[in-house]
Amino acid sequence: MPYTKKKRPYKKEYQQQKERGEHADRMERQRARRKMDATSPDKNKNGKADKREGKDVSHKKALSKGGKNSDGVRVESKAKNRSRNYKKKSSANRKR
Repeated sequence: MPYTKKKRPYKKEYQQQKERGEHADRMERQRARRKMDATSPDKNKNGKADKREGKDVSHKKALSKGGKNSDGVRVESKAKNRSRNYKKKSSANRKR
């Protein structure tokens, strides 16, 4: 629901992201992208590595499943990387 009569509470949203652990995962994704851009060739000098132009940097073990950059990353198409369901499974949602 959009905020029409009051300002959007950016500070509150940011605090909620930190509490949910989204902030740390976002920083981990940024570090992976920056490392790939720094170590891979960039012939057209636009700041992105040539091999990741139009693609996503995917973690071999999802961050939501406890993965980290040291577990490894790879370059995948956006469609393939975003089509997976990486959400954590809780015991209440499982079928019996």
